[in-house]
Amino acid sequence: MNALAQAVDTAVEIDVAELTIADVQAAFAGGTYTSEQLTAAHLARIEKYEPYYNAFTFMAPDPLADARAADARRAAGKSLGPLDGVPVVVKEAMDMVGLPSTGGWAPLSSLAGGFDLMPGVDAPVVARLKAAGAVILGKTNIPAFSYDGARANTSWDGPTYNAVNRDIAPGASSSGTGTAISASFAVVGLAEETGGSIQNPGAAQSLVSVKPTFALIPNTGVAPLAGSTRDVVGPHARTVKDAALLMDVLAGYTPADPKTVAAIGNVPEGGYTSLLSDTALKGKRLGLYGPGWRTKPVAEETARLYAAAIDEVKARGAVLVDDPFAGTAFASLAKGAAGFDARGLESIIHDFENFLRRMGPGVAATSFKALAAMLPSDPFGTEGTFAKLTEGSPVVQKSLEDPTLPPDLSEFYAARMAYLKLFNKVMADNQLDGLVFPQSEGPLPGVFEKAEYLATTVSEINIAGLPGVTVPAGQYTNGAPFALIFVGKMWSEAELLAFAYDYEQATHHRLVPKLVETPYPVPAANDA
Repeated sequence: MNALAQAVDTAVEIDVAELTIADVQAAFAGGTYTSEQLTAAHLARIEKYEPYYNAFTFMAPDPLADARAADARRAAGKSLGPLDGVPVVVKEAMDMVGLPSTGGWAPLSSLAGGFDLMPGVDAPVVARLKAAGAVILGKTNIPAFSYDGARANTSWDGPTYNAVNRDIAPGASSSGTGTAISASFAVVGLAEETGGSIQNPGAAQSLVSVKPTFALIPNTGVAPLAGSTRDVVGPHARTVKDAALLMDVLAGYTPADPKTVAAIGNVPEGGYTSLLSDTALKGKRLGLYGPGWRTKPVAEETARLYAAAIDEVKARGAVLVDDPFAGTAFASLAKGAAGFDARGLESIIHDFENFLRRMGPGVAATSFKALAAMLPSDPFGTEGTFAKLTEGSPVVQKSLEDPTLPPDLSEFYAARMAYLKLFNKVMADNQLDGLVFPQSEGPLPGVFEKAEYLATTVSEINIAGLPGVTVPAGQYTNGAPFALIFVGKMWSEAELLAFAYDYEQATHHRLVPKLVETPYPVPAANDA
C-alpha cells in the first residue's frame, strides 16, 4: 500500500464514517469538499485500517484521476450521473478492465504464483457504475470460487475480517464488500449471490443488502457458480435509501445479458426509492418464520432477538401472520445437507465457458478447456472443488465433454416452478405483502471456526429466484449483528425496501464499527 499512502498525502480532514450518498451529494453541491478530496480521505482510511481487515484484493489504478474527472464535470456544469464522484467498491468476481479476475483462487493470481485473466471488457454492472459517475476504489476479497457462505479464508489473498467484530465470520462470499462498506472504506458496494453471498455478509456486518429477483440485474461478466440459474448482483449499503439508490443504477435490461429481458416492465417507474416511507409497514400483512418454511427451529437466542424485532415491526402497524407455510409441503421441497441445496449449479461449466469467452481474445484462456489445460490441478475432476459443488452431477459431466453446449437444466427449472407455485399460493391464500424472518438461524460462527453460516432463506429464495432485503435488527451476545430479512414475490424489491426503511427509521439498529489497528492472531493450521 506504499503507493496508496503517497496518493493520500493531500487528503483533507473529512470524517467519511457512515456517510450516505445524500451526504456526499450535498457536500459536493455546497462546495464542502470535492470528489478528489473525498476519494483521498477514503484512501487514507483504507491505508490506515486495511492491513487489519483485508477487504481488498486490488486497488483501482488511479481512483483520484477518476475523482478529478467527476469534479471537472461538475465544474463545467455537465450532466451528472446519480453516483457522480461517489467512492464505491466491486466484488472480486466481477470483471473490471485493468484488474485481474481471479475468482479468489490462487492458480488465477500471478501474485500467488498462478497466472492472470485480464478481461478486455467490463461486466455490465461495473460499466453501469462507471456510467453513473462512480469512483471505483478497488475490488474486494472473496473465498476461492466464491465457495463459502461464512468466510474468505480460502482466498489467495487471505482472510477478510468482520468490521463490526473481527472474532465473528464476515459472511461470504461477498466478504470484502461487506467489510469495506461496514468499515466506511467506501460509500456503497457491489455484492453477488448464488446461495447467501449477498445476504450473509450484509447481515453479518450490520448492513442493508438486496438479494434481487433473478434476471433483474445483469450477471454476465461475473465469475459464475450458477450464472444461468441463480447468480444475482446486488447492493451492500449502510442505509436502506443508499441500497435503493444503487438498485436504480444496477437494475434493468441490457443486451449484454439477454435474460434481463425479464426485467422489462418490472423496474418501478419512480425508481427504488419511490415507496420509501416511515409508514410503509402500516397495515401490511407479513408472514413469520416457522416450521412450515423450514422444520429446523432457530436457536434460543435467535428466537429471543426475533421476538423483540417482531414486536418492533408490529409497533409500526404491520399485521403479522404466524407461520403461513404451516400445513403445506414447502419445507419438504429442500434437498441437500446443512440447509444448502445446490440445484442450479449444474450450469457451472457452460457458464464458465461463456464467462471466459466474454473476456475477449487477449485473455490468457479463452475457453474452459484451455483454462483446464493451464491449471496445475484439476478442480473439475472427481475430487475437485467443482465436483463437491455439484455432487457428481451427470449434467456437469456431460458439460465437461463439451462446455459450449447448453446443459439440461430441466430438473432445476422443475424445482424453481415447484417453489414458486407453492410460494405464490401461500402469499395469495394469506393475502401477504411479504415475509419477515430472522436472517440467521443462530449466532454467527467465529472467523476461524469450521461451523457454517446457517441462514433461514438459503437456498429457498435462490432456487425460486425471489428477492430479499436485510436490515440490522440487534446484536447477539457473542458480538455478532442480528438482522431481519424481508422476502417477497418476484420483482417486489421496491416494496421490501420500503418495509426495511420504515423499520430502520424507527429502530436505528445499525452497529457502527470501531476499527482497530492491531493484527488479528491467526491460529496455527492445525488449530483452525
